[in-house]
Amino acid sequence: MAKYKSYTYSQTVMVPVSLENQLMKGTLELAIHTLVEGRIGVSRFDERYKNDKTGCKAYDPKILLKIILLGYARGINTSRKIERACRENVVFMALSCRQQPDHSTIASFVSSLKNEIKPLFRDVLLACEGMELLGGTEFSLDGCRLPSNASKRWSGTFATLQAKKEKLERRVGYLLEEQVEADKREEKDEEEKLGREKYIEKLKKQAARIAEFLEKNEPKPGKQYKEVRSNVTDNESALMTTPHGTIQGYNGQALVDAKHQIIVEGEVFGWGQDHYHLEPVVSGAQENMEAIGKEGDYFKDAILTADTGYHSSESMEKCEEEGIDAYIPDKDFRKRDPGLEVKKSSIDRRRRRFTAEDFSYDEGANEYECPMGKKLKLNADKVKVNGGMVYRRYYADATDCEACTVREGCISKKGKRGKRKCLMIPVETGRRNYSKEMAAKIDTNRGREIYPHRMKIVEPVFANIRTQKRLDRFTLRGKIKVNIQWLLYCMVHNIEKIANFGPELAIV
Repeated sequence: MAKYKSYTYSQTVMVPVSLENQLMKGTLELAIHTLVEGRIGVSRFDERYKNDKTGCKAYDPKILLKIILLGYARGINTSRKIERACRENVVFMALSCRQQPDHSTIASFVSSLKNEIKPLFRDVLLACEGMELLGGTEFSLDGCRLPSNASKRWSGTFATLQAKKEKLERRVGYLLEEQVEADKREEKDEEEKLGREKYIEKLKKQAARIAEFLEKNEPKPGKQYKEVRSNVTDNESALMTTPHGTIQGYNGQALVDAKHQIIVEGEVFGWGQDHYHLEPVVSGAQENMEAIGKEGDYFKDAILTADTGYHSSESMEKCEEEGIDAYIPDKDFRKRDPGLEVKKSSIDRRRRRFTAEDFSYDEGANEYECPMGKKLKLNADKVKVNGGMVYRRYYADATDCEACTVREGCISKKGKRGKRKCLMIPVETGRRNYSKEMAAKIDTNRGREIYPHRMKIVEPVFANIRTQKRLDRFTLRGKIKVNIQWLLYCMVHNIEKIANFGPELAIV
């Protein structure tokens, strides 16, 4: 017969635990503890509290900041889970000195960091500079689109949302009529009646919510002054296209130093396209470096790489203004790579496409004639496109192009379904063509050599934040609060670099 050791739960165990011994050398928790105690200025929080003579004692901001940073470092980004960790996890107990702040205190502290988050981020950046973790010669910029605490189904233009509200109201009216008919038949199914009433009340609240939003807000203009979709839940977020589908969220930007992948600036934007993000991020990084004692021209002659999403005249003008050696390719730079074989379509292989040189110009009539003898008439005298270039636009007659035997070699793939040929003729202007200059720069041997550096500089940063720190979505709403959360994650990333590459830290 088998024998087993007996056991009982009715016993008390005294386990001696030294809090200091839980913060081991070389660990992230020790780095967080040491920096918050000795390098990060938390005295700026003192003015929040008016309890020096009366009132309950508050939790020390150092304790709250430590457990939040450790929670984010371990993929715990909700206040309830951080509260639970302070009761169950011995490392959280050590950092909090056995204090157990409730989830509302933690959540309120994070949401209230609007004025303190940038100085806190700069304190960590200053510590990185003091430990010689910043190179200052090469940087890379990229963005990470993440869902926010908002629903896609509450998005739409004002006209769409108005139609949604009216649809909900019609549905409520139909259900009320159905309820009246059921009462006349004296149906006694109380459970069904109660369920219908709850559903009607839910629809009423949804319609009222949309009505309140439409009354208090204005249509949301896009970058091209065309209305973009608003969101009833979080109107500062936006619909964004990602490799994993369309999300309702924010675009977290990070400018990364190449030496040890330290983030020198981070900010979120409620806009998916990156064309307009380089200028504010570089300006913010310059302010950060000046705040930690660097010169105003810190980024002068530094190398900056960014992907094709940042290729815009605004981005390149900003780099020119700061004296940055930027490498931002256009969307067609891969096709021009001599070492990359680009697959061509059957039409491209057997027929050369017509260019502007193939069209003859009649100066008297101000018209162009195509190789097939058809006329293209002036449609617009000045058309401004990305990069600041100005063109004249000529259109062919739709009936001429429809029956043309060489149509495939004349109209580009993007306009394959178009009805007529559009010919764009550049007009001489005094403005520089930054796009053309950057394309020529990228095509040089130096450009082809430097641009791939961005993959090893910035991509591992997002891999660390998204995969290792498990930031798969923002849990807060509104750009200010989401930006706080993003900068906290950037701080955690930088502190981890201090723990891995900085000098050995001792317990303060």
